[in-house]
Amino acid sequence: MATLTIGIAEQVVSRAPDRLVTLGLGSCVGLVLFDPVTKIGGMVHIMLPCAPQGMAEINKFKFADTAVPEMIRLVTRAGASRHMLQAKLAGGAHMFNNSYQTDMLNIGKRNVDVCLAQLQAHRIPVAAQDTGGTIGRSIEFNCEDGTLQVRTVAPKSLRLI
Repeated sequence: MATLTIGIAEQVVSRAPDRLVTLGLGSCVGLVLFDPVTKIGGMVHIMLPCAPQGMAEINKFKFADTAVPEMIRLVTRAGASRHMLQAKLAGGAHMFNNSYQTDMLNIGKRNVDVCLAQLQAHRIPVAAQDTGGTIGRSIEFNCEDGTLQVRTVAPKSLRLI
């Protein structure tokens, strides 16, 4: 069993018995796609909601609108069944709260909204999510049993979703 760590705007696809980890999700979203039959899973650490238009070269894993379809492609290429895929996501916190804050500046909410819209458009059901609020998270996905462990520091907590 390996524990594979995913950085910001990075992704990993693996299979049981591996674990996939990403740390320090504030407004970023950690998205997991997995097939519970083949036990193949992929995780991506998404930073922003939408890729800029007209750029020839972008990191597709940095943006929710491009990361979701790319992750679907990668996990199915690794052997996951497209029709068995399920999603779990965590993060999307509102980290920069102040009195003049608007929804436009709430990157966390926008990241979650775009992820959910992309998943719906691709007909991938969301099995669980722990999103929003004002607390950062770190997550660990177990490819063997499909559990996503969500940790927060302040207040200190640990949940399985």
